[in-house]
Amino acid sequence: MISVLVVDDSVVIRRLITDALGEDPEIRVVGTAPNGRIAMTKIEQLRPDLVTLDIEMPVMNGLETLRAIRGLYPRLPVIMFSTLTAAGATATLDALAAGASDYVTKPANVGSIAESIRSVREQIIPRIHALCARRGLTTLRRPLAPPHAPPAGSPSLKTVPPAAVTRPAAPVSPSPAAPPATLTRPKTVHTGRIDVITIGCSTGGPDALARVVKAFPVNLAAPVLVVQHMPPVFTKMFADRLDRTAAVTVVEATNDMPVKPGTIYIAPGDFHMEIQRRGTEVIIRLNTGPPENFCRPAVDPLFRSVARTYGGATLAVVLTGMGQDGKRGAETLRAAGAEVIVQDEATSVVWGMPGAIAGAGLANAVLPLDEIAQHVLTRVTGGRGVRSMEVTR
Repeated sequence: MISVLVVDDSVVIRRLITDALGEDPEIRVVGTAPNGRIAMTKIEQLRPDLVTLDIEMPVMNGLETLRAIRGLYPRLPVIMFSTLTAAGATATLDALAAGASDYVTKPANVGSIAESIRSVREQIIPRIHALCARRGLTTLRRPLAPPHAPPAGSPSLKTVPPAAVTRPAAPVSPSPAAPPATLTRPKTVHTGRIDVITIGCSTGGPDALARVVKAFPVNLAAPVLVVQHMPPVFTKMFADRLDRTAAVTVVEATNDMPVKPGTIYIAPGDFHMEIQRRGTEVIIRLNTGPPENFCRPAVDPLFRSVARTYGGATLAVVLTGMGQDGKRGAETLRAAGAEVIVQDEATSVVWGMPGAIAGAGLANAVLPLDEIAQHVLTRVTGGRGVRSMEVTR
């Protein structure tokens, strides 16, 4: 049983979240709090497995509370509740940078109670299961680690632990063990030219992506195409924030935008992003086709279009994220001769997306987050005009 503390200054929202979570037999709301100060006391008393946290509250707001939680309970999963506004997006991105595990958006109209409960349930229950599966709490509750205690049994960054592939809208249990740790050794030594980098990420992705992008130089010799699961408004704010801190240019993609080296293109919320050739240039094409893997934007459509456009001259990266988005696209990329690398479980917030690819044997390498940027740069700068080389075991 997963125990949850709900923190929100609105009685209506507290009741709405409690009712939504009450529909899952594996989740129990053990307490509520109207502000952060009371929440900190209840965390100490109740030792919940996860906290949902509003951003705007009196006495002690969500960001102040989050920082206090992270100071005392660095491993406690925290899901922020945000509004679909520019101010809400900014505060949410601040919270993710400060250590929030994930976020969900509040229903736009709480007048329809049934619809609001459905919206919250569909967003938050898969996240709770995914985050708590990461800590081994999906089917068996364990006490919260003492303040500042290191994660028990933390694996080495060089070891590929068992995969925990998450599935949206259903309780998530760890999947059978992934293939042996040989996944950390590339199946194919790629030394060919890389003309494009494409990245997919979800839960934990904003922080992971920011750390990778920070290492890219201003003269990066390839464009970077990114799908981060985010709603409208959030993607624009996220792109602007990355652009302020990165050496390369970061933009939210628009339709017909030319794809150029040294620029990172973030898929806009509620649009699938694909690319295609038009004459001598490559352009971005946006569409509102059906969601894939419950997502729009989704990673799979981007990966498929990159495979069609660039083929084996592609380096694909899948970072931390819930679900399996990117797995089918990775199959297409590998069939086209592209290189696919994924973040390892030890450094992922949720090892769903990268774990699904690694478990299917589609990853050329499984790397800790801090090694991914260097791998990308080595490949982009070292593979100009050199053919790829297959190696046999």
